[in-house]
Amino acid sequence: MTTAATDIQTLCINTIRTLAMDAVQKAGSGHPGTAMALAPLTFLLFTRHLRHSPSNPRWPGRDRFVLSAGHASILQYSALFLTGYELTLDDIKGLRTWGSKTAGHPEIHLAPGLETTTGPLGQGISTAVGMAMAERMQAARFNQPGFEIVDNWTYVIASDGDLMEGVSAEASSFAGFQRLDRLIVFYDDNNITIDGHTDLAFKEDVAGRYEAYGWHTQRVEDANDLEALDGAIERAKQTDRPSLIVLRSHIGYGAPTKQDTSAAHGSPLGEEEIARTKEFYGWPSEKFHVPEEALEYYRRAVARGQELESRWVELFNAYAAGHPDLAGEWQRRHERRLPDDWANSLPDFEDADAEATRASSSKVINAIAGSIPELIGGSADLIDNTNTRLKDYDPVGPDNYGGRNIHYGVREHAMAAIVNGMTLYGGLRPISATFFIFSDYLRPALRLAALMECPSLFVFSHDSVGLGGDGPTHQPIEHLASLRAMPQLTVIRPADGPETAMAWKVAIENDEGPTTILLTRQKTGPIDRGRFAPADGLENGAYVLADCDGAPALIVIATGSEVSPALQAWQRLTNEGVRVRLVSMPSWELFAIQEQDYRDAVLPPTIKRRLSVEAASAFGWERWVGDEGEIIGVDHFGHSAEGEEVLVKFGFNPDHIVERARALLSR
Repeated sequence: MTTAATDIQTLCINTIRTLAMDAVQKAGSGHPGTAMALAPLTFLLFTRHLRHSPSNPRWPGRDRFVLSAGHASILQYSALFLTGYELTLDDIKGLRTWGSKTAGHPEIHLAPGLETTTGPLGQGISTAVGMAMAERMQAARFNQPGFEIVDNWTYVIASDGDLMEGVSAEASSFAGFQRLDRLIVFYDDNNITIDGHTDLAFKEDVAGRYEAYGWHTQRVEDANDLEALDGAIERAKQTDRPSLIVLRSHIGYGAPTKQDTSAAHGSPLGEEEIARTKEFYGWPSEKFHVPEEALEYYRRAVARGQELESRWVELFNAYAAGHPDLAGEWQRRHERRLPDDWANSLPDFEDADAEATRASSSKVINAIAGSIPELIGGSADLIDNTNTRLKDYDPVGPDNYGGRNIHYGVREHAMAAIVNGMTLYGGLRPISATFFIFSDYLRPALRLAALMECPSLFVFSHDSVGLGGDGPTHQPIEHLASLRAMPQLTVIRPADGPETAMAWKVAIENDEGPTTILLTRQKTGPIDRGRFAPADGLENGAYVLADCDGAPALIVIATGSEVSPALQAWQRLTNEGVRVRLVSMPSWELFAIQEQDYRDAVLPPTIKRRLSVEAASAFGWERWVGDEGEIIGVDHFGHSAEGEEVLVKFGFNPDHIVERARALLSR
């Protein structure tokens, strides 16, 4: 069937619009309006500007496209299907249904061609800043005269809601400072949110704000004006700054009663409205109608992408011939292979004095930095407090993308999203670091890393009430339990230098999701590893650090800084003739995935008297101590005083542990 349309471009654009209406209507929920409004921009990007290869979605030379307005997922799914990715019309029809590739918001592990998971507003644009940062850093490291093997753009579609969110402000400020000139953001200025018109809560001059951030800004008054859009994109590519294109659009374009209303935002249009809108487009009433002419035009992207990829491969082969070492290193990084024998550079901490695990961590990352050149230090204005500076390397800045320490400023949320974007881009392992209390400020990005199984690295220092005088505003209580509740996140709280080294080994080798390492401000240990168990037991999540002859009458389980006083309590109880076992449990998650035989060997089911010791919320410890065990924890806010005094007052000292152990044994 031939569809009445004025030209092939209009035909292609209206194909996206009608697929969006039909898919959302069939699903019974979704967001058709933005897809209808931005179909012209998406058509232009996917057929003319975006360097992508539908037959090889992970081609390293591709541009990155991020739909920060993830609620409009059908817009991206339609473009991917039409241009030849491994999505079918049935996938479009299956929008938001069980087992479908086309979830309600883009999920990177479900559909081909997705660069990141989006939906929580502000996350997409902030993650894209990380991708643009990674591109500049990789270009500085690998490009050689005549061989720009790293040369891609990052395109973003952002909504009013994205730019209202604080995280986007943090990330955009950072991008402007870093002059990330390969980043182009399209701001969908449609004046509509779920509640109604944006002037209910939002009247600012967005372009003026972005100019203040250091961005290049333009305005396109009509989202249907392909020529104006095309020109704006070309001008954006000529600037030396990140670019914001303010695009005036009409949400639900063409819908006779719902255009420019919140009714077009987050609900199906309804059969009658769809029928009248299709009449406006000159479209047949058939559901999910895809004109052959439009599909043929879109599918040219396959051959175009293969040609672009072929040229890039030819360039890379020539590059490899002239720069074999650099080419080999680039391939290793992007294949996510670690250097051979990198772990040999881990420090052994023999004869180490007592020290904070944040100090031990600094020794570890600086020891391995030479062996793992993709490791990037950094923090949200706390680089020397969290000890995450790579000491032999320069900071990253707009005049030195080749550095290896990133100063994110006081922007914890943006930092975490940017780190996700850099990690997803490939070839870099950046560290996101702050005080543990401020993990609350970045939690949405941490959660997305877990959802995406993205191996981002998160370091949280000042991990307990032991940090002392800064007091309860800075002393984390509930945070550890909340992180442990997050699926697909590995949490590690090491007890001393050797455990800290092993924690980093686990984190670096973990390719299946994010890892958090929790570090102390106060000194811990030292633990005599010659007398007690080696720290490599950390890789199992928990291990017997000190034991007794025969079956134990009591098992004490401790983590992090509490292992040292627990070990002293173990010694006193042992001297009294009590058969007690001390288990160090730095990671619940690692322990939980061990074979049952191993878990039973560490925590025999027959031993019911168990005592856990951890300076954090007791929530969740019932899993390991059982109904007959007891918990020494902190179920109240902290106190401002010297750290060791706070720990003693709250019961994290050998005397109190021994007292509680005796009471438990006497029951």
